[in-house]
Amino acid sequence: MTNDDQSRDAAGDDLLDLIGPAFARLRRRTTQVVVDPPVERKDLNRNLVLNVVDEAEGEIGVGDVADVLGVDPSVASRMVADCISHGYLLRLPSQADGRRAVLRLTEAGLGLRDRFRSQQRQAFERITRDWPESERRELARLIIKYVDSATEAIKG
Repeated sequence: MTNDDQSRDAAGDDLLDLIGPAFARLRRRTTQVVVDPPVERKDLNRNLVLNVVDEAEGEIGVGDVADVLGVDPSVASRMVADCISHGYLLRLPSQADGRRAVLRLTEAGLGLRDRFRSQQRQAFERITRDWPESERRELARLIIKYVDSATEAIKG
């Protein structure tokens, strides 16, 4: 390995070491971008819960939400209760086990989910507005690929 190859490898490792801090800043900074309608503080938690319920394969309960979000069940319970009280989720008996309660998005929940998606797209477009279109599309493609790979890594 030449000195140039070693330098490139070190630079690549340094770049990869920056991913963790970049991910930490990404969510915080993206939510601060001005969008219409503005993102409210409570919307961030609601967005997490609604997406978890929406993406679930099969029935999902509060304990499942806690597991997916990596939070204490009491925290997930409060987050879910907020969504229920605002009409975004329904708590229904499980079809598989009537003793278990499961969650389902309401029409209002689907609408709020769609509003979040619109706000996220607005933020992406505003952040990348000076980028070449090919780079914007490539980043979008790579983010989706990354998320798909993360999902597979969890399953496998």
